[in-house]
Amino acid sequence: MISQTTLLIIALAPLLGSVLAGLFGRQLGRVGSHTVTIAGVALSCGLSMQVLWQLLHGAPTFNHNLYTVFDIASYSAHVGFLVDHLTAMMMVVVTFVSLLVHVYTIGYMAEDEGYTRFFSYISLFTFSMLMLVMSNNFMQLFFGWEAVGLVSYLLIGFWFTRPSAIFANYKAFLVNRVGDFGFILGIAGALYWGGSLDYAQVFAQGPALAQAHVEVFAGHPWAVPTLICICLFVGAMGKSAQVPLHVWLPDSMEGPTPISALIHAATMVTAGIFMVARMSPLFELSRTALNFVLFIGATTAFFTGLIGMVQNDIKRVVAYSTLSQLGYMTVALGCSAYSVAVYHLMTHAFFKALLFLAAGSVIIGMHHEQDMRKMGGLRKYMPITYLTSLVGTLALVGTPFFSGFYSKDSIIDAAKVAAEHGGGIQHYAYWCVLLGVFVTSFYSFRLLYMTFHGEERFRQTHAEHGHHDHAHDDHAHGHGPVEPHESPWVVTLPLILLAIPSIVVGWPTIGPMLFGGFFDGAIAVDAAHHPAMATLAEEYHGPLAMALHGFVSLPFWIAFAGFALATYIYLLHPALAPKLKQTFAVPARILEEKYGFDRLWIDGFAGAGARIGRLFYRAGDTAVIDGVLIDGTTRFIDGAAGVLRRLQSGYLYHYAFAMILGLIALLGVVLRWPA
Repeated sequence: MISQTTLLIIALAPLLGSVLAGLFGRQLGRVGSHTVTIAGVALSCGLSMQVLWQLLHGAPTFNHNLYTVFDIASYSAHVGFLVDHLTAMMMVVVTFVSLLVHVYTIGYMAEDEGYTRFFSYISLFTFSMLMLVMSNNFMQLFFGWEAVGLVSYLLIGFWFTRPSAIFANYKAFLVNRVGDFGFILGIAGALYWGGSLDYAQVFAQGPALAQAHVEVFAGHPWAVPTLICICLFVGAMGKSAQVPLHVWLPDSMEGPTPISALIHAATMVTAGIFMVARMSPLFELSRTALNFVLFIGATTAFFTGLIGMVQNDIKRVVAYSTLSQLGYMTVALGCSAYSVAVYHLMTHAFFKALLFLAAGSVIIGMHHEQDMRKMGGLRKYMPITYLTSLVGTLALVGTPFFSGFYSKDSIIDAAKVAAEHGGGIQHYAYWCVLLGVFVTSFYSFRLLYMTFHGEERFRQTHAEHGHHDHAHDDHAHGHGPVEPHESPWVVTLPLILLAIPSIVVGWPTIGPMLFGGFFDGAIAVDAAHHPAMATLAEEYHGPLAMALHGFVSLPFWIAFAGFALATYIYLLHPALAPKLKQTFAVPARILEEKYGFDRLWIDGFAGAGARIGRLFYRAGDTAVIDGVLIDGTTRFIDGAAGVLRRLQSGYLYHYAFAMILGLIALLGVVLRWPA
């Protein structure tokens, strides 16, 4: 039996650490601040593992309300927890990655003035994410959803003296508001037609919802589940950075590297994936909504991955990789393979957090240089960082026996099954994820070779130093050549601890999580109409057989082609890269411009809004309100007063003359008035 007290401690321990570090950081000092926050997250992580262990050994699902927020007529809202296998797995992933990021931060932010503030923020984020995944109702889900967005805003703009960081956090905040507008409409729809904010009660209304229709546009009825699910998924598009609401995530690399690992690889951006999986009883009612999810995910998986092929900032390559992998998860959702999406979420959390933290270790070793063109040959200077980066890369590209292989190949197989039973969108999705394998392999090994292999390009001064990941870097102003060094143990230990599950977590978990009923009761699939998971189960013969078969499968050889091309260009013939860029200047420019999405949002939507605002300001505020209503009224009164002042001359004969004129006018009116 899962204890309510245990769940409260899991959720509130990080919050307590955040409050202590945030309000009493000066009194606690640096050591005290990181001690209380790490202790809180460690306690939460340990208890989360205990809860998962209890569920695996027969404990029933915990679904209880703890506090009533309001109870009005037939509507009520509560604070409550729903802890099943899906929630428990997310709790362990969130707290484990967060714990390692906390430890890593001790080394990475050692010289930063905002040390205690940073620990307060990341601990607050952990609390917010736990509230999101543990909620049993839409109101609490929305609270956690907005809370992680707020903390993300604070962390992206953590170095608030840098204009680029401020622009990035504004961008993230505003783009997510676009998605959240759809999200809250979806929640409103669930409340209106489902009659409750509680998950279980809304899901129980599924048969009735499936028969309900609404005219969004006159004469065009929509199925209610389609409307609710598409609105909810628009929220996921913002939070999980799906095209076209993906533009905020690469810019969020302006925040410190631990944030990139914690928020933008392992936890926050996967909130949308978790939400859709949790809402699977609703999504299964709408083939249209699932097709929409599938199309958006496939587009994101392939086309954002292409952008990563031309990036030179080490963190931005990993950021575009994150976008692409989120697209893979979304494709699995669109195929009704929710368990595969969540499984890839788990494996991806480990190896992508590893790659981000390894990138941060490189940045530390290179004295906060992030341009891969100024690196090279770091393998002998940073052996631990190199080996862990290699592990993360092999997991990311889907090398058999690594964790990423089991989850990524399962997504491709699910897309293949969907294509065999579906239409054009399903075939489009399958080819996108298949070609995405080549793209992922190419940019992953390109990063590895440019950073750790080849000539040592860093033995030049920093006279032309580019972008930095640190606000207070004394090495960024031409003070001499860079001397790389391995990072301290508080940085390398989390790398090693993340590399272990990146290698081994896939083997023991794929059977139970995908085909052993691990998510029974948490995820609903209409197998009759969506056969992907049933087909995968028939073809699964154990993790060893799957891995061995992986060596002769099409995705492996496509990944090998990407590896071979990257090896030929960036390891064997590095002088070829700039020549190829000149040859393919037009597509390279399109990718560097990110297909124009930034211009569309900044110069298009935001720019149009600003221009409309200026028009109303000039024509409405300045011309009408200020010019006519305020200044015009003032000028009229001033002019009228000036005229009246002239009439008040103070001379008696002027007043007598005015009286005579008045009497003449009065007599004229009286004499002309009819009897």
